Amino acid sequence: MPELPEVESLAEFLREHAVGRAIAGVDVVAFQALKTFDPPPTALGGLTVTKVARHGKFLDLDCDGVHLIFHLARGGWLRWREDLTGARPVRPGKGPLAVRVRFAPDDDGAAPGFELTEAGTQKRLAVYVTDDPATVPGIAALGPDPLSPGFTAETLKAIVGGNRTQIKGLLRDQKVIAGIGNAYSDEVLHVARMSPFKIASSLTDAQIADLYEAIVTTLRDAVERSRGLAAKDLKSEKKSGLRVHGRTGQKCEVCGDTVREVSFADSSLQYCPTCQTGGKPLADRRMSKLLK
Repeated sequence: MPELPEVESLAEFLREHAVGRAIAGVDVVAFQALKTFDPPPTALGGLTVTKVARHGKFLDLDCDGVHLIFHLARGGWLRWREDLTGARPVRPGKGPLAVRVRFAPDDDGAAPGFELTEAGTQKRLAVYVTDDPATVPGIAALGPDPLSPGFTAETLKAIVGGNRTQIKGLLRDQKVIAGIGNAYSDEVLHVARMSPFKIASSLTDAQIADLYEAIVTTLRDAVERSRGLAAKDLKSEKKSGLRVHGRTGQKCEVCGDTVREVSFADSSLQYCPTCQTGGKPLADRRMSKLLK
């Protein structure tokens, strides 16, 4: 799933490649992805992209005051095309293509654009066309952005105070902090040397300070590593930059212990016992059942 660093990098990519271009048309292939009906996608035709913003994991193209907003969900991605003049006509079907955005041709006749695709059977990619981003339910409910100047250690202290949620789940809750998902919550907790099962309200002031520093540095470092990359290269960069997430069975780069995993119904978390849990493996109920 694209998280804050990848979405921010995609926003930077679109600022460079899409701002100032006139939209020739928006083709919706996966109708279930379109969550709004007024204005219709056809209203974007002829408008110019004037700004690209990010709201948590949402990308927002401001087109002369009409906003094309999308959330890539778990299996979605953005594919930039330098020239769509020879692209096949879009047809609803079972393929990965969900939406195609076509820009007016350049002086050389090439008509660039981008496609939103979604892999897998769980179709959760969401697209909105609206006059006001605040009307998008997911955006309206977002917590503070961890890369914004207003997100401070005191902000985090207020969030964790009195909250009996496990810290892993709290970091992933978009209504609490915007943009962090499964992968970067694992990475943040590894940097902070903190168990994912630790209860948020039990954190000391020193642990809150360490967690704040881990959040900000981990996300900023990931954004910096992705800066300047083409959209097609962001996925591989993310994977190569992760230290524990997705690395079950491999050696921890910090201490050399083996990275462990806890599995859930539709996801999993990874952690280092030595760095995060005092050397004690966390209970994995799913694996325990399999071993019985």
